[in-house]
Amino acid sequence: MKTNYILIDFENVQPKNLELLKGGPFKIKIFIGNNQTKIPLEVASSLQSFGSDAEYIKIEGSGSNALDFHIAFYIGQLTAQDAGGYFHIISKDTGFDPLIKHLRSKKIFVQRQKDIFDIPLIKIANTKTIEEKIEAVVDNLIKRKSTKPRTHKTLLGTIKSLFFNNLSDDELSSLMDELVKRKLIIITEDKVNYNLPDLQAPTTATAEAD
Repeated sequence: MKTNYILIDFENVQPKNLELLKGGPFKIKIFIGNNQTKIPLEVASSLQSFGSDAEYIKIEGSGSNALDFHIAFYIGQLTAQDAGGYFHIISKDTGFDPLIKHLRSKKIFVQRQKDIFDIPLIKIANTKTIEEKIEAVVDNLIKRKSTKPRTHKTLLGTIKSLFFNNLSDDELSSLMDELVKRKLIIITEDKVNYNLPDLQAPTTATAEAD
């Protein structure tokens, strides 16, 4: 699964739900303003549990866009290291949006969310009902296009990863049964064909998922 980089504008958003990121493919960077001298104990304790996957970055200088420039720099640096990563700017500041639009035009996967819970992977992992889970799986498979899993075993692994490996064997089995029952997937001798909403007819995926 690709790494998701979480860049938090701590001047603008002080998240209280960092624990939602535990167990997922996340690396966290919290950008602290030059005039911010204290970190809430709740945030510090949560961040400590991520070990080397999380860090504070104290920005240099001050000014209305000082922190924004730091985040832009780190996205550029991280992109050079991991061109296939996903980048999430956690901020209510719409000033990031022109930068995001430009980066997306360069095929860099970046978006801004106001809260950690708005990150797509987090929403998926916290789905409750079977209907929500089916919708999340189908949406993920559609977005994979030609990289959908080819085999039953690979599809099982893909779905488990999608839910941060939090599904029990019974839950996973029920989910697969429901996909078959709804004829969204067709399994023949361990090979998987798809009949998803955006496809006109069942098609066999041509490559395995990441």
